[in-house]
Amino acid sequence: MKRIFSGIQPSGGFTLGNYLGAVKNWVALQKDYECIYCIVDLHAITQWQDPQELRANSRLGAATLMAVGIDTRKHIILLQSLVPHHAQLAWVFNCVARVGWMNRMTQFKDKAGKDRESASLGLYAYPSLMAADILLYKATHVPVGEDQKQHVELTRDIAQKFNHDYKVDFFPLTEPLIYGEATRVMSLRDGTKKMSKSDASDYSRINLTDDADTIADKIKKAKTDPHPLPDAPPASDKARAARPEAYNLMGIYAALAETTIDAVAKEHGGKQFSAFKNALTELTVAKLGPVTAEMRRLNADPGAVDAVLREGAERCRTMAEPVLEEVYRIVGFLKP
Repeated sequence: MKRIFSGIQPSGGFTLGNYLGAVKNWVALQKDYECIYCIVDLHAITQWQDPQELRANSRLGAATLMAVGIDTRKHIILLQSLVPHHAQLAWVFNCVARVGWMNRMTQFKDKAGKDRESASLGLYAYPSLMAADILLYKATHVPVGEDQKQHVELTRDIAQKFNHDYKVDFFPLTEPLIYGEATRVMSLRDGTKKMSKSDASDYSRINLTDDADTIADKIKKAKTDPHPLPDAPPASDKARAARPEAYNLMGIYAALAETTIDAVAKEHGGKQFSAFKNALTELTVAKLGPVTAEMRRLNADPGAVDAVLREGAERCRTMAEPVLEEVYRIVGFLKP
């Protein structure tokens, strides 16, 4: 059966961008794939984390995945650190991957910034661990946005080199599943930047933990331009770049309503932003309210969430153990 693996960091709750750009699609993929969705706490510590917050955020991440509709009877929610095989396979891949490949990874450049010498070695080797996450379960597909294709391509390179170097046909060449429209949800304060949990301004994003009043306030204060709402989708990238905030809000509406920007433009085009923001607020609260309520209920019952994570880890260890054992045999590690 086709198998999905994807992960998300436990960094203080998901944003609307995480929901529309990834998690909403994860729910839909359950129909056609065997799915493993991972809270990647090993990846999280490539940058310093407060231990108490990391534990709380890991549990909140799992509760959120359950709240949005991941069926843990048929699929798996995994806490990465509970399966040590991820780190063990990552070391083997550190020895397979080339420094030149890592130097081309844009995520390290973005996260390390100008002071790369002070970045952690783990941040530099982040893509190797990501490849291990995927290939430990021989995942056939990884759902990604267009901006993340590079990591799946590196995973394929590592799998191909491992197979070639050891003259085996062991790891699959995992395929990316590219999301459709409205996968890049942009900041409410700057339509040229991706909505992010790391942005200094909480008004740049809508969090799944936000209540209705907070959502209304953030949408009301979202940046716009002085013109009425566009009455057609952007005709080109240049047209989109001329009004990034307008098209961002329209894209959010389209994704929440499960329609197209063209349909949104026909319904709301020519209106003032104040009227459109009211409609967007009503839609956002209606769609996110039930998720937020269920997430809070689950997060208030840590025993239930932890039970799901323990079961997910047990199921994943069962899958991972024979894969890692075979990798060790192929590489030549002694098994007394």
